[in-house]
Amino acid sequence: MLYNKVRKRHILASEIAAVAALLACASLLGQNPAAQNQATLVDSGQSLFQRDCAFCHGRDAAGGETGPDLTRSKLVGDDTEGSAIAPVVRSGRAGQGMPSFNFSIEEMSSLVAFLHSRKTKVEAQVGGRRDVDAADLQTGDAEAGKRYFNGSGTCSSCHSPTGDLAGIASRFRGLQLEQRMLYPEDARSKLTVKLPGGQTVAGTLAYQDEFTVALRDTGGQYHSWSTDDVKFTIDAPAEAHVDLFGKYTDADIHNLMAYLQTLR
Repeated sequence: MLYNKVRKRHILASEIAAVAALLACASLLGQNPAAQNQATLVDSGQSLFQRDCAFCHGRDAAGGETGPDLTRSKLVGDDTEGSAIAPVVRSGRAGQGMPSFNFSIEEMSSLVAFLHSRKTKVEAQVGGRRDVDAADLQTGDAEAGKRYFNGSGTCSSCHSPTGDLAGIASRFRGLQLEQRMLYPEDARSKLTVKLPGGQTVAGTLAYQDEFTVALRDTGGQYHSWSTDDVKFTIDAPAEAHVDLFGKYTDADIHNLMAYLQTLR
């Protein structure tokens, strides 16, 4: 009888050891199909992102020279399994320079998985912010900014909150909006040329130096003249913004930004 008890103990110990070994192997091999599939999906999405998106949004999706930080994007934050991301990726945003992408369902799923993984990772980090939140630029007085816009800032002489600036805070946020306010790089100068015979030609300034001025007319045709042969005027809206650099106070900029962010 004593022999049988000892034998049973040995069998039980052997079974426990076997189970423990199996569990250890499973742990070492990472045998979690759901986790493995998600990791594979994220890896595929990262490769796709590096190939087609990183040139604008940065290799880590935290923003590039022309594309916003997607890890802090409201679009990604509002997304559920591609519900918000997929339509934008497939349609593009022509007004903001984003092309459309004809990704397959599998590619789109992997891209969505990668973006959510990046967002989760960034949110888990303490400190180390790489950008400026829109809220950081809303510290001014919007009403004071409106008065500046319509008054001493002379902004209303060229811009209208119901015209060219309508909805601008929906199209641009944070630093993007401030950069466009301070120096609108896409604001093209207009050239008006009065010819010796009295005719006037107007268009977009295409070239200017000490000896030559040139424009493209509304049909896209290029015209150039010697500055000695014609009279001309240049309307450079971007220069008007540059001229304000020496006039702005800190309060002016903060208040104006607060006002512009109400134009949604």
